[in-house]
Amino acid sequence: MGRLYIQHLSGEKIFKCRFCRVDSASHDDISSNEFRGRYGLAYLMTRVVNISIGPEEQRHLSSGLHTVNDIYCSSCQQLLGWRYEKAYEESEKYKEGMYVLEKERTLRDGW
Repeated sequence: MGRLYIQHLSGEKIFKCRFCRVDSASHDDISSNEFRGRYGLAYLMTRVVNISIGPEEQRHLSSGLHTVNDIYCSSCQQLLGWRYEKAYEESEKYKEGMYVLEKERTLRDGW
């Protein structure tokens, strides 16, 4: 079994996994704070760290059909949100490669 590598983020405002407090994202990587996730409000992020990515699946979301991967904390394996792989509507293509980070599943540090 390999060794777990945890990336620590620099900056004043950091999101951490609510369950194990490992760094997950920086405030600087927020693209939008008006998204909805499984657990309520969520952030659309350009970059998330210390995650593992689940298998691709097609999901009907409020904005249409998307191919997504669930994302999990690489330390404790709790679900944190998902990654957009493919958007089928032209107006939703900007989401491809971006992440939805559930507010309910994170803690804010330095805010």
